[in-house]
Amino acid sequence: MKITPKPIVKDDTIETVVLNRRMVGDKMEKTKYKSDIEIAQESTMKPIFEIASKLGLSEDDLELYGKYKAKLSSDALKKIATKQSGKVILVTAINPTAAGEGKSTVTVGLGDAFNRIGKKAMIAMREPSLGPTMGIKGGATGGGYAQVLPMEDINLHFTGDLHAITTANNALAAFIDNHLQQGNELQIDQRRIVWKRALDLNDRALRKVIIGLGGPAQGVPREDGFDITVASEIMAVLCLSTDLQDLKNRLARMVVAYNYQKQPVTVGDLKVEGALTLLLKDAVKPNLVQTIEGTPALIHGGPFANIAHGCNSAIATLTASKLADYVVTEAGFGADLGAEKFLHIKTRSAGFKPEAVVIVATIRALKMHGGMLKTELVNENVQALMAGFTNLKKHIETVQSFGLPAVVAINKFVTDSDAEVKALLDWCSEQNISVALTEVWEKGGEGGIPLAEKVIEAIENQDNKFAPLYDLSDSIADKVRTIVQKVYGGKDVEFSSKAKKQLKDFDSYGWSHLPVCMAKTQYSLSDDPSKLGRPTDFTITIREFKPSIGAGFIVALTGDVMTMPGLPKKPAALNMNVDEKGNAVGLF
Repeated sequence: MKITPKPIVKDDTIETVVLNRRMVGDKMEKTKYKSDIEIAQESTMKPIFEIASKLGLSEDDLELYGKYKAKLSSDALKKIATKQSGKVILVTAINPTAAGEGKSTVTVGLGDAFNRIGKKAMIAMREPSLGPTMGIKGGATGGGYAQVLPMEDINLHFTGDLHAITTANNALAAFIDNHLQQGNELQIDQRRIVWKRALDLNDRALRKVIIGLGGPAQGVPREDGFDITVASEIMAVLCLSTDLQDLKNRLARMVVAYNYQKQPVTVGDLKVEGALTLLLKDAVKPNLVQTIEGTPALIHGGPFANIAHGCNSAIATLTASKLADYVVTEAGFGADLGAEKFLHIKTRSAGFKPEAVVIVATIRALKMHGGMLKTELVNENVQALMAGFTNLKKHIETVQSFGLPAVVAINKFVTDSDAEVKALLDWCSEQNISVALTEVWEKGGEGGIPLAEKVIEAIENQDNKFAPLYDLSDSIADKVRTIVQKVYGGKDVEFSSKAKKQLKDFDSYGWSHLPVCMAKTQYSLSDDPSKLGRPTDFTITIREFKPSIGAGFIVALTGDVMTMPGLPKKPAALNMNVDEKGNAVGLF
């Protein structure tokens, strides 16, 4: 079945539709197309029982959250654990721009495309955070005719996983402050408490707070702050755990503070890992939903890729690989962030090997990397496009450096001219890079068939010699330097005096064997978001490290990346509403 977008009207006064443009001769004509939410609301979903039956699951394997959402039960996860694993395909991208790249859309469309050509496929993606959803970034359910449903639920409260993580995070904060109040048996230095509270919203006013004011009965006064929930270590712990017991063990290892002897204090020392696990016992189960075309999708976990490891849960990816022959998953932002962390952290932790990597690129983003302004992108500019190829080339080189087959997906927009498309296809051909024009936003799975065929061809015909770029036995400093030089293309690394002291301390604590999770701007290969394209001869500065021992990595903080975002001047929430029937309005 061919699916094409239906123009509504050519009237700029209608606010519920998306503005697109198409070339008519030498002129650009404005045309109105249905918005993502309109397409989603007009789609007919199947009961989740039917989606589960495609995977060989029964009603007893599901825990229902209404008619169209379900969690897979613990018994179901155990039942399929011994099945042979399918092929995992990672979708990443070039460095994102304000123009948007559509990585989630391509992920969904590729899963649909596999099913259209007779392959048993599933999708494994992250859950959206309410902060960016109501801020500026938008949702994370794909777009156009390549979406997961029900998009309103997934982009809002879904099955409550993020709320459970928020509650567990703040329960731990309360336990720490109560320990101080009740005598401080562990001799916690209140100046060195590193655990923050959390909220799943963008709220800059909560970055730094003072708590415990008002006298002895109100607690011990100290400085505190809030992270956005998806930056909480509990989110990372949940997403890297392989089962409930692993979750509990990881929670117990989380470092929350240091004592007066400057030794780490853990959740296990506080003896509250059991209580935290109890709060997360349902959140750890993956969520089953469907695409517009009925492809099964597991949407579970949602750490950011610029401040955490940026991948959906290991449980969801491993489960999907037991239920399908092909699993399409994604990692946040460009290959320098989410993909690097997927390949260095997630694959090691979960114990699997990816078969291929899809690199999503858009002509309009490449033109921005080539020097064009966002306001000019509707204009054809082959010269700027070709100047932007340097960014794409670096990401291709990065994927290949891991020994993995790479396929470029050109996510087509209506503003792309024939000359620009030809220039990009010709460049990929000259570079001997596998490439496919991808039109899943407009045509759904049908528009992703060329990409699906290219991916299968790459898996079958290209060598897969997957190997990490650094050994866990390398020092933390050497791991950082490897990422900067081999993934970012930088010259070197500088460590602040605080970071240098932390490196010595971490070595004494026995943490040097852990992988590194870089916290860096997503917009540039460097730590300067204004340096687009492929900057060279730059040095990355590590201002401090943050131990995430429960998650199993050391976070290296660069630039001014914040763990609690703020809202823009005109947040997306201004366009959101609900009609008299309870239907969401203005949600993308």
